[in-house]
Parts: sequence; C-alpha cells; structure tokens
Amino acid sequence: MRLLIHHQTEYRYTEPQARVVQLLRLTPASHIGQNVVHWRIDVDCDARLKHATDGFGNVTSMLYLAGPVERIGLRVTGEVLTEDRAGVVSGAIETLPPMVFTRTTELTTPEESLLALAAEHDRASGDELSRVHAINSAVHAMIRCTEERSTEVRPVSEVIAAGRGCSMDMAHVLIAAARAAGFAARFVTGYIYRDDPGHGHRQAPHFWAEIDVPGFSWIGFDPANDMCPSDRYVRVAKGLDFRDAAPISGARVGGGHEVLNIGVDVSLSQGQLQS
Repeated sequence: MRLLIHHQTEYRYTEPQARVVQLLRLTPASHIGQNVVHWRIDVDCDARLKHATDGFGNVTSMLYLAGPVERIGLRVTGEVLTEDRAGVVSGAIETLPPMVFTRTTELTTPEESLLALAAEHDRASGDELSRVHAINSAVHAMIRCTEERSTEVRPVSEVIAAGRGCSMDMAHVLIAAARAAGFAARFVTGYIYRDDPGHGHRQAPHFWAEIDVPGFSWIGFDPANDMCPSDRYVRVAKGLDFRDAAPISGARVGGGHEVLNIGVDVSLSQGQLQS
C-alpha cells in the first residue's frame, strides 16, 4: 500500500512557559516491507530541532523552545510504501540483543492471571509461533478495546482490573504475558490505516507489540485487532514499554496546566485509489 500520514499535535498552556524541551519519536525508518518515500516534521513556532538515534535504534528529534511559550503546534506529514509480511520484521536496525527485551518494567509487571495464562500456553502446548498467536488471542479476549486512548499510562494490573483499555494498554498486557511465557517482547508505536465506513480515518497513533519467536526473529502482534500487522501498518518506534517509545515526551519550565489535542489521518494515496 501507499499510505499518507498526517499527524497533528497541539499543546496549549494555561500559563506562559519559560522553556519547553520535547523528545519526538515521530519518524519511521525504512526496512523490508516498509519504504519511507518522504517524511517531515513542521513546528509552527520559533524552535530548534536536533535529530539523532536513541539506544533502541529509533529516529529521534529534540525540540527546544525558549519562552514565553503559550502554544506549540506540531505537524507530521509523510508517505510510506508498505507490504504485507504477516508481521515479520526484517532488515530493521537492531541495536540491542533480544535478551534486553525480556526485562520486566513497572508498566509490564505480570499479575496472577497473566502468570496463569503463560503457564497455560507453555512449551508443551504447541510450537513457539502457535503459542504466541494463542497468547495474543487470549489477551484480545481478556481486554475490551476502547477507541479512545487512555489519558494516563497504566500498569498492566490496573488494565486487567478494569477489563478494558486502548491499544497501548493491550500491548502492555501482551508484552507482560509473552515475557512471563519466556519470550522477549517489546512495545511498538506507529499508525494503522482503517477503511471501515463506521470508523473513520481520524484517530490517534496505534500501538502493538513485537515478540522474538525462535526460528522467525521479531514478529508483530496486535492484540487490539487480534492479528499480526499487515500492509495497513506503519511502524515508527520501539522500546521496553510505552515510555521508551512514546511519540512525544519532555519537560517544561513554568506553572499552570497543559491541554493536548491530537489528530491522526491515515489514508491511501490518490494514485492507489485510482488504480
């Protein structure tokens, strides 16, 4: 598919800020099955952008703004060619060994029901790939997916207690279950194209997990949709959990509160629509 991405983010502050520094993980990289044709980040105020690569291999941009800052508008636009590889990740930059992604974090600590799920799908229950598919489907059945993104980042125990959550929450639950079952697993941020009439294209970034399956290496699994990522997905950043791969994170110097508005539109290019 030839996908067009438009991602707008606006911050408004109730009081002027003396300084704002933000870390942006908003730029995807090309690899087998994903070719970035063009990509740009625009800021609608006087700011400095410094590009780099973090320890996970993510493309990052540091945004620096000197005060007084009352509003920040970010616009990301890009075009990406994708192929359906059944979730298999090949040719991507790997800066860390899979063993790093077996480490439990505050957000992905498994609780009793996930330990039971991992035990149910142990090595005696089938081959490695079938086990991971079964765990992904079990998480999909366990947590009701909500269209709205959670306003706070919650640990797995709270998500399971609520029985519902957004794609970010469900990715954390899958990661916790997969690690408990002995797999390396990591969090992934990106975008998804939807063409169902009842959904609409206006949405938030999408989140899923990648699991290191022996014999296959890294494969993506999306518990929110109970499937492996296809050519409708654009993969952007990865980490141990959301905090390592968040599209935007940072700090500000100043009082008051911030109000955040996010809008994402993923569509097909006109050329593909005509064909």
